[in-house]
Amino acid sequence: MTDAIFVSKAGADRRRGLLDWLLILSLPLLMIAMELGVYAFEPRVLSLRNIVNVLNQSSYLVLFASAQMMVILTRGFDLSLGTTVSAISVASALVMTGLAAAGAPDFVLVAAGLIVGLGFGALVGLFNGFFVSWLGINPFVVTLGSLNICLGLATTISGGRPVFNVPDVFSLLFYNGVLIPGLSIPLMIAILVCLGLYFLLNHTVFGRSLYLIGNNPRAAYLAGLPSKRFLGLAYLACSLLAAFGALMLTARTGSGEPNLGGSLMLESIAAAVIGGVSLQGGVGGVGAVIMGTLFVTMLSNSMDLLEVGGYIQQILLGCVIIVAIFLDRLRLTRG
Repeated sequence: MTDAIFVSKAGADRRRGLLDWLLILSLPLLMIAMELGVYAFEPRVLSLRNIVNVLNQSSYLVLFASAQMMVILTRGFDLSLGTTVSAISVASALVMTGLAAAGAPDFVLVAAGLIVGLGFGALVGLFNGFFVSWLGINPFVVTLGSLNICLGLATTISGGRPVFNVPDVFSLLFYNGVLIPGLSIPLMIAILVCLGLYFLLNHTVFGRSLYLIGNNPRAAYLAGLPSKRFLGLAYLACSLLAAFGALMLTARTGSGEPNLGGSLMLESIAAAVIGGVSLQGGVGGVGAVIMGTLFVTMLSNSMDLLEVGGYIQQILLGCVIIVAIFLDRLRLTRG
């Protein structure tokens, strides 16, 4: 009888281990299958030029998905990310164009754009972090309020119109300049940011604490961690990453756009969750964000090549998010 129990348990463990591996490999396998399926109709999808294009496109989204990851690890999210990007784009562009018209030198223009953009992002992060961590208000409510505030600011200060004539030196530094042949500046920045975040999350007290706060807030409190401070810093880091991404997008477009962050909130959350960052908190990392970002970018790129309409793309992305959340729940149930 005892032997039968052990044999049954061993078989269950093997089946569970196989399912766990299938869940881990599901996204890479899906990406391969998707690309091969698209290749049958559009061979350009696997061309070197298109692969490079996908990597360059991913360099922006990986910053925004990493921003969401910082707060999702703590069981939160940031609905204001998209409108924060828009407000930063407009504000930094207005400052730079104003200084350029006054004859300021290039280094002043770049410094002013960075200070305004990162400063605005820091204010949004501190605002969200204060109300979520110190006052205990639900992240949905706080960041929904921030969304509307930033949207109103972006529209008001720009008059609802793009701010053109961003200085060429800004675009040169953060978009079309060349440091290493064959490697775009946005992609280089994304790689450096990912390496920095990997170190932060895996080799610092702050990073490891975010996982504990997300997994078990009470255990984090009993362990003596400054949970409120770390939670507030997570929202600050989220907004600073979003701010840097906003400045990169502004350099790419060459203008301050009040609608620049339109779909970024959905796409950033989607990329993080699809990659394996759990909405239940405490699970995920830079690798998950990279995989999720590549999947979302590849999906969008494939649909563009197949000339699928933008609204249909949004429907498909929504379906993928639902499936990703289901797989996340399944992983937690298995755990």
